[in-house]
Amino acid sequence: MSKQKIFTMIFLSLLIIVSRLIPHAANFSPIFALALFIGFLSTDWRLRYLPLLALFISDLFLGFYQSGVMLTVYLSLFITILAGQYLKKSYSYSLALGYSLLSAILFFVLTNWAVWFFGTWYSADITGLQQSYLLAIPFFKNTLLSNFVYSTFFFGAYQMYLNYQKNTQNILVK
Repeated sequence: MSKQKIFTMIFLSLLIIVSRLIPHAANFSPIFALALFIGFLSTDWRLRYLPLLALFISDLFLGFYQSGVMLTVYLSLFITILAGQYLKKSYSYSLALGYSLLSAILFFVLTNWAVWFFGTWYSADITGLQQSYLLAIPFFKNTLLSNFVYSTFFFGAYQMYLNYQKNTQNILVK
């Protein structure tokens, strides 16, 4: 892997840390878009999992919380990284945006189940589970919107880079 690509992965991971530490709307963060993008770009397994390390480092500053919920957040980020790897096999810009939206849905489903299952905020029955999902809808909207906005930016920049390279090659061939 080139030094430029390694620098890019580290820079993007630092963005994850910074994005969690600066004030922002609840669940409006580039973390899942970056995890998908890094999973997509990286060919080195060590760099591919930098988003998990970045999440951990930012948790050192923000504080740890209920371990079952925390592990579920890490699991959803890990699955998003794997989705990025899978996306590499049949990349298209629209598919990247679709994966981004799916990662938001996955995060919503897994983490709100974990809050219900491991936490004490909701009753331990189907009504409590329904409440957990219902009360999380405003946060889900922010997650969907942020994944879409940031994925549009990251994969859009990548798509522009691909188009630039293609056009440059066409000019050189003529």
